[in-house]
Amino acid sequence: MNVTFIHDIVDVRATEWDALAAEAGFYLSHQWLAAQQYDPTASVGYALVHDDGALIAAAPLYLVDTEPNDLYRVHEVVPGRAPARTLLAGARRGYLNAPLLHPRLTPERRREALGRLVTAAATLAAAREAEPWWLYVTDAAAAELAEACGTEPVQLNQDARIPLPGSTFDDYVAGLPHKRRSAVRRERRAFTEAGYELRTLRLSECAGDAGALAARLQERHGHPADPAFMARLLHDQAVGMADSGIVLAAYAEGRMVAFSLFYCHMGTVWLRSTGYDYARLRGAHEYFNLAYYLPIEYAYAHGAASLHLGMESLHAKTLRGAVASPLWAIGGPAAPAGATCGEPARGACTPAL
Repeated sequence: MNVTFIHDIVDVRATEWDALAAEAGFYLSHQWLAAQQYDPTASVGYALVHDDGALIAAAPLYLVDTEPNDLYRVHEVVPGRAPARTLLAGARRGYLNAPLLHPRLTPERRREALGRLVTAAATLAAAREAEPWWLYVTDAAAAELAEACGTEPVQLNQDARIPLPGSTFDDYVAGLPHKRRSAVRRERRAFTEAGYELRTLRLSECAGDAGALAARLQERHGHPADPAFMARLLHDQAVGMADSGIVLAAYAEGRMVAFSLFYCHMGTVWLRSTGYDYARLRGAHEYFNLAYYLPIEYAYAHGAASLHLGMESLHAKTLRGAVASPLWAIGGPAAPAGATCGEPARGACTPAL
C-alpha cells in the first residue's frame, strides 16, 4: 500500500471515490466535497491509499484557519479541550463522518489501510502544529477508528434518520404508534387547511429568499446570522452542487414563508436546511410538514428508503419514527517519529495546505 496526497478532489474519479463513500453517506460524497473545497475558512487536501493501483481508502484533511460553526470547534464540543489549531479529518460539514475504506477489503487489509489514513492525518497535523481530530464519526466506524488512533472516543450527539417502509406515505404512517398516527394526520390536515401555496424549486431560483429565512431560524436558536451571508452560502451551494438540491417552499401572499432544502443520494433523502418567517406563519405545524412529511412524500415518489434528519431535536424526530445512533469525536494520535505519508514528488503530506 502507498499513500499519496492531492489538493483537488477532481483529480480522483467520482466513481472511484464514491465506491468508498457509499456507506458513509452524502456528506462524504465526491460531489459534496468538491463543492465544499473552496471554503476560505480552511485549506483542504486528500490522503489517498492505493494498493496495486486501486484506490482502497481516502480521507479529506482540513487545516482549519477560522471555524465559523461552533459545533465544529473541538474545544466547544469535547470537554476539557483548550483552543488549538485543528486538523479535521473526514467530513467537515453535515455532522456525519467516517473514514472511507473499500467495502471488499479483508479485515487485515482494512486495518492496514485505516492505519495509513490515521498516520497521514497525524503526520500532516504535526507538520502544521495542529491537533488531528475526527468529529461526528458514525457509531459503526467509531470503535474501529478509535482502535487505529489508540484513543478513547467521546460521544458528541446522536444522528437520526427515518426508515421508510413500503411504498407510500400511508405505509410510513401505519408503522407509527396509534396516538402518533393520529397526531401526524392532524398536523398534515392543519397544514393543508392553512392554504399555503406550495412550490418545488431549484435552490438557484430562491437562494436569496431561503437565505433570509434560514438566518431567522439561526437567530431564533441563539446564533445571529446575516441574511446576505446565508443567501450567498446557499447560492454557492447551488453552484457547487450543480443545482441538484430540491427546495420545498410554502408561500403566503406571494412571499416565501417557510422552506426545506434536501438532496437525494444513494436511496436516501438528506435534509440539509430549513427556514421560517415566524411572524407570517399560520400556526399549522409548518416545521413538521416542511422538514418531515413533505420530504417523506418526495422520498416515496422517488424510490428513496429513508429520510436523514441529522442531530438535534431528537425527541420530535423519534416521535415521528426516527431511529438514532451515537456520533463520536476521536482524537488522532501523535505522529510517529520519522513518519511520512507518501513520496514528496507525488504530493505527500508536506505541501502547504
